[in-house]
Amino acid sequence: MHHFEYRDGKLFAEEVSVTELAVEYGTPLYIYSAATFKRHFQAFDSAFDGLDHLTCYSVKANSNLSVLKMLAEEGAGMDVVSGGELFRALKAGVPAEKIVYSGVGKRASEIREALAAGILMFNVESQAELVKINEVAGELGKVAQISIRINPDVDPQTHPYISTGMKKNKFGLDIENSLKAYKMTMDMDNVEAIGMDCHIGSQLTNIDPFLEALDKLLAFYEKLKESGLEIKYLDLGGGLGINYDEEEPPHPTEFGKALADKLADVPLTVILEPGRVIAGNSGIMVTEVVYTKSNPTKNFLIVDGAMNDLVRPSLYGSFHRIGEVVLHGREVKEYDVVGPICESGDFLARERELPGIEQGELLALYSAGAYGFTMSSNYNSRPRACELIVDGDKVVVARKRETYEDLIANEL
Repeated sequence: MHHFEYRDGKLFAEEVSVTELAVEYGTPLYIYSAATFKRHFQAFDSAFDGLDHLTCYSVKANSNLSVLKMLAEEGAGMDVVSGGELFRALKAGVPAEKIVYSGVGKRASEIREALAAGILMFNVESQAELVKINEVAGELGKVAQISIRINPDVDPQTHPYISTGMKKNKFGLDIENSLKAYKMTMDMDNVEAIGMDCHIGSQLTNIDPFLEALDKLLAFYEKLKESGLEIKYLDLGGGLGINYDEEEPPHPTEFGKALADKLADVPLTVILEPGRVIAGNSGIMVTEVVYTKSNPTKNFLIVDGAMNDLVRPSLYGSFHRIGEVVLHGREVKEYDVVGPICESGDFLARERELPGIEQGELLALYSAGAYGFTMSSNYNSRPRACELIVDGDKVVVARKRETYEDLIANEL
């Protein structure tokens, strides 16, 4: 559910006209609904009320400071994967003890920053990283709390670029090497193993892969206890999918009940790392049709939004539903919706059936709240878009539109 709806044929974000926002702030434009963000977070978090748990929002999905602050005020912890994301989370007021740090390539400087902040734990992805964390913590006179990210070799049945829990993926350690890593911690002075971690992929549309991975983790937990290691946390990552097109992902309550059944007698605090399921349908991207164009085989809508603004269709072949900002009820045609970047791969949709669209009209791309702006770039020296948060009838500029001067501000 989300708070973008038509009233008298015009699209509104909560109580504000999308057309009016586009006129005032220009396009391409990201618009987020505060009510939807909050609703999605609470719906997810409450689904696990039967478990001792901590919900750590995945910052990479949408890392805008205003978004992070809003979620922190709702009680969210954060899952970060870089020093920059850690900086953002702390700046947004997230308590350090509610931050977990994932990622395969943590630099020594980033480890120092996280230790200085006092984060809950590092999700360690290699034995080499474990050694480095112990070394850096020793230099600082600290003890780093860690979990090992276990790669359970489970097929998440999703796009290969966002599959992370199979042997061929770069993430985590297999079961055998995970056990070796845990045993290494027993001989380290500056590392304490307090949890185990697993994240198998993103945009999962059924819970079976989660449960298959969980069975393997619980069997591994018994091995840890036999080795004399008592952990406190079970980090199951994120990855629950959303509806972009005709997917029917499970509701968080289904996931929560399944976990509660399996973990009823397991004395661990569960950590969950939702991102897309919170942010995805909380935002839209609005773009203006600059030109229309036809040839003998194609109708094109050339818009001012491009692959630098929303890369998912070009990168993953992903589907984003497209709707008119003002409904006109014209005859349906088939269009390629393309941007102005000098790449044939610059498209937002191909062979999409839409009501007849004319030059100067606005389109809304739905499900753009996650991995939209956060993956955007300045390719073709295009300034990045403005981000707005609508909260009832109030509009907050969460990020100003970049200027040409911003493009060259760091260049000498």
